[in-house]
Amino acid sequence: MPLAIVFLRAVVGMRTFFAWFVACTIFALRYTCRVKVYNESRLELRQSSTPYVFAVLHAHQLAALMVAEKGLGAMVSRSADGEMIVPSLRVTGCIPVRGSSGQGTANRGGRTALQNLVRHVIGGRSACLTVDGPRGPRGRVHKGIAELSRQSDAVVLATSVVPRRRWIVSKAWDRLQIPKPFTTLELHFSDPIHYRAGESLAAYRERIQRALAKLEQQTDPAEFAFSEVPELSAEPAAEPASQPTAEPRSPGVAA
Repeated sequence: MPLAIVFLRAVVGMRTFFAWFVACTIFALRYTCRVKVYNESRLELRQSSTPYVFAVLHAHQLAALMVAEKGLGAMVSRSADGEMIVPSLRVTGCIPVRGSSGQGTANRGGRTALQNLVRHVIGGRSACLTVDGPRGPRGRVHKGIAELSRQSDAVVLATSVVPRRRWIVSKAWDRLQIPKPFTTLELHFSDPIHYRAGESLAAYRERIQRALAKLEQQTDPAEFAFSEVPELSAEPAAEPASQPTAEPRSPGVAA
């Protein structure tokens, strides 16, 4: 067997091992943490049969996995980086949603992945996008979340998941946050954001970005300082709820 093929198989095997190691670590870590939920509206949305999707910062993706609802759909790239996150999604009960492998290298199946995610939401389940990923800039919301909401008729919940104790990968573009064991995860939601009839996709994207920026500014001002978003106006922002609506030992916050 050619040496190059042996080397390639070894690299793939190591990446697979590391991906499952991370997944098992997240699975174990999530049961050591408490979760406090602020401005909860999901039960009311479910009772009114209103679909919803989450807009999450790339920096919060690990903490978001730890509080994810069962059946949550998450778009995954067909790149090597995308492959790394699939085991973590599966062990936390999330569903990786991907596009067609025939879409080409540059596209990574993104267009068909979005359509598959729209169908996932229309089918009655929630979905999540890391809205400033995969390469940033930090805090800049891309148009995918607005398109997903508009096509699926779902409201958007801007979401911030802030560990009280954490490691921060300060050299990463997103300043990835890693919750420490036995910490509390503070899960904050914005009020539901609705698409307005006749609104442009750009205007809707901007409203979502503004809501997410305000939420991070309120809940984690030290990290908000690193976001590359236009300066918010001096208009006072609504404070997050002073008392949590839930504090389960297990992070399975979905009803």
